[in-house]
Amino acid sequence: MTKKRRNTGRNKPAKGRGHVRRVRCETSGCLVPKDKAVKRYIVRNIVDASALRDLQESSVIDGYALPKLYRKVYYSISAAIHSRVVRVRSRVARRNRAPPPRFRPSKD
Repeated sequence: MTKKRRNTGRNKPAKGRGHVRRVRCETSGCLVPKDKAVKRYIVRNIVDASALRDLQESSVIDGYALPKLYRKVYYSISAAIHSRVVRVRSRVARRNRAPPPRFRPSKD
């Protein structure tokens, strides 16, 4: 039987772990094995950009940095493709295991 992926879509070794705990998908709510789920770490401000400026103007403390919201999100493969978190890749591009380049906004 031919294999589509080198790791069969999981991060589980062939003879290593018998069972992996399941996590809930963020969008569909289905249970997905943790090593198969698409994982994203989201860092956001607690308030949106429009309210952030109002809070900074009315703040008593100068230069007060609002805390951020840190969250690890899990998606099932089908939900991640549907919501465009990940894209479908060609057979040749599937062999590329390097992470995509990060685009960070430059501070001028």
